Amino acid sequence: MNLSLLDPFAVASDFPETLTETLSYGYSTCVKFNRKGDYLASGLADGNIVIIDVDTNSVILILRGHVRAITSLCWSEDGRYLLSSSRDFKVDLWDLKQRSAIRTVVFDSPIWGSTIFPDDIFKFTASLFENDAVIVDMSEKDNAKIVKLSTKPVMANSEVNSSGSEEREGSHRKRRLKRHQTLVCTLSKDGKYIITGTSRGWINVIDRASVKTLRSFKVCDSNIKGIEISVTGSRMIVNAGDKTLRQYLVAPNWESIQLQQKYQDVVNKIQYNGVKFSYDSEYLCASTLGSTHDIYIWEAKMGSLVKILEGSKEELISVDWNYRRCCIAATGMDSGTIYLWSVVYPQKWSNLAPDFEEIEENIDYEEKEDEFDLIDSAKESGKVDQQEQYDVDVVTKDEKDARGFSFIDSFVIETKLDDFDAIGSI
Repeated sequence: MNLSLLDPFAVASDFPETLTETLSYGYSTCVKFNRKGDYLASGLADGNIVIIDVDTNSVILILRGHVRAITSLCWSEDGRYLLSSSRDFKVDLWDLKQRSAIRTVVFDSPIWGSTIFPDDIFKFTASLFENDAVIVDMSEKDNAKIVKLSTKPVMANSEVNSSGSEEREGSHRKRRLKRHQTLVCTLSKDGKYIITGTSRGWINVIDRASVKTLRSFKVCDSNIKGIEISVTGSRMIVNAGDKTLRQYLVAPNWESIQLQQKYQDVVNKIQYNGVKFSYDSEYLCASTLGSTHDIYIWEAKMGSLVKILEGSKEELISVDWNYRRCCIAATGMDSGTIYLWSVVYPQKWSNLAPDFEEIEENIDYEEKEDEFDLIDSAKESGKVDQQEQYDVDVVTKDEKDARGFSFIDSFVIETKLDDFDAIGSI
């Protein structure tokens, strides 16, 4: 049913509330919606990638190129290209129009995750297992240029030498520290800065053009598992190994970050896995690893818990938020099932017409003599409805949909009959 005909209070819901679908297309390890929200990419443990149509919840395309579990997926802005990383030491750039990988980069270690630059599909940044994070330029097909990013933080009150020891100013004592390792990296929304998290609890802000570390911030004493930046770019959430989510306000040009909220369960000691902001960064959701098997949703400004999404029977790993469809997807650890929470819209048939009347049972109705005539007696007498005198514009497109989102042009994946023969092999 058209969204404009539904209950306006239900359409205005900011977050989903009910588990509506469970999809079992192989063992899913990570999920990612495209920008428009009409496709869901699911990376499997066997290295395959399935593209799911959100409207029908059916597989429309299978990408085969990896041989081990997929660790991360990243869509391009137009939805035509998909960047995938895997434990087989390889990163592939897929062209969904050609249905094949157009670029492949092989590293010396597995990849934690990779993110494509918003203004250049042939450039991405990646964090590697027990190695430095890198920026890769694969404009040339057979000659990818790899630049390593510095892991050492820029400290204000201490200096770190190349051997990994830390010497504090004003003291003759040296303390040996373990070498920093970059565990996660992501991009600012404008793509000018690379944000990395280390195993020692530091956040590094690296300039993309000069590949130099501009600033460093100490956020905790444990390793950083994930970094999520809101769509507006004003907020950042840091998922650390100490079972705490830290929310920061980000200054322009990443000059400073200010701690705003902390999210933790001091009673159950829940470990959080995937984290995601809503489209306006007013809400935050996180999947849990533990006995709860739920997804928590907080109000970001006040830090209050507003909803717990229940229904899954296993621990949840990857999570993604489809803003335009008001849907949250998460993958289960045991079975690899994809769980979808969304808003159940109540059907209000009385919204179809002002004179529409809902009845409990069928009744006999006697129609008038001229009720369904093409030209009734009222029009013959000159009493024509004023609204019927205006022409209906069926050419001009609306700028926004029923929920207030601007329409965007996105790539449409062509469906072929040969693809359905291969779906049964998943």
